[in-house]
Amino acid sequence: MLGRPPLVPVDALNTLSLVAEHGESIGIVGRNGSGKSTLMRLISGQSNPTRGAVYASSVPVMLGVNAALVPELSGDHNVILGCLAMGMARAEIDDKFASIVELSGLGKAIHLPMRSYSSGMSSRLRFAIAASVDPEILLIDEALNTGDAQFRERSMERMNELRAKAGSVFLVSHSLGTIKEMCTRTLWLDEGDLLMDGDPATVTKAYLDYTRHLTKGNVDSAATIRDEAVSTLVVTEVEHQGPGRRKL
Repeated sequence: MLGRPPLVPVDALNTLSLVAEHGESIGIVGRNGSGKSTLMRLISGQSNPTRGAVYASSVPVMLGVNAALVPELSGDHNVILGCLAMGMARAEIDDKFASIVELSGLGKAIHLPMRSYSSGMSSRLRFAIAASVDPEILLIDEALNTGDAQFRERSMERMNELRAKAGSVFLVSHSLGTIKEMCTRTLWLDEGDLLMDGDPATVTKAYLDYTRHLTKGNVDSAATIRDEAVSTLVVTEVEHQGPGRRKL
């Protein structure tokens, strides 16, 4: 009989535990399909875990204001739409408008339709909008390696400001250089498993060595690197205390 093929459940993420401290900027690396975006959706509350729970001291802000942005409208109009979508009052938007444009680095292009922007320009504008709300927890699920050195410097300064205000930043990026420049800690995910959690230089080196061996077909040596990474993990025990924390 012809019909729909049977549905096969797939665990995007396997069992893992971690604690993010205030003041940390946490980079997340891994191959496509490793579970990076799933982890970000769980932290942000966009998806619910099938097992376990996620706790946050405040509502995380995702760098995804795409749903509120309209390509046919100019960048400045999209700044207003994006900020309104994140709950900002119009007076607050007016106060922060100039700093948002400055952080984006778009200059006069802010008055052009967003559909005319390159992917890098759009990325910079989304970051500037999302970072304007002074979130305690900021999630960035895209690379910031736009090739614009000035923007990388400005965005790094902004992330440092967020951390200085007792905030935490989670950053997914395919650019290991961006991870090393902007993060104080890095997670390495692979096939839904957390393989490594440590300082950016050490974790990105292990990840790069792993992918290079896989590319060359050295499966056994890649497996050895994977096993060595897992052996460095320390089990995290989390105790949920008080009503001040919100379950996502």
